[in-house]
Amino acid sequence: QVQLVESGGGLVQAGGSLRLSCTASGFTFISYTMGWFRQAPGKEREFVAAFTWSGVNTYYADSVKGRFTISRDNGKNTVYLQMNSLKPEDTAVYYCGARRDYSGRYADYDYWGQGTQVTVSS
Repeated sequence: QVQLVESGGGLVQAGGSLRLSCTASGFTFISYTMGWFRQAPGKEREFVAAFTWSGVNTYYADSVKGRFTISRDNGKNTVYLQMNSLKPEDTAVYYCGARRDYSGRYADYDYWGQGTQVTVSS
């Protein structure tokens, strides 16, 4: 049974930091690209960052470049999203997803977690 479990969300002031974690089970983690997406109320789910299965390539949305860092620990089946210099517009539910090859489209991902809420106050 595939499971992706996110954690680490919360309430933070603008300029603060949070680190999200997503722990996977039920599939071969090292063979999958892991992505982070977010969805704000009334908006579509949007791409944030991804780390390919090869362990070489990372991708970021322009809106988070230089502020967010994605990393993965294959020994722990876990992907992380370090979020610094947070802004109120980063407020959303953050989801991790998994698929074999990189894509920035949420519809392409095979597996999803339940999401974790991030709220940034001004």
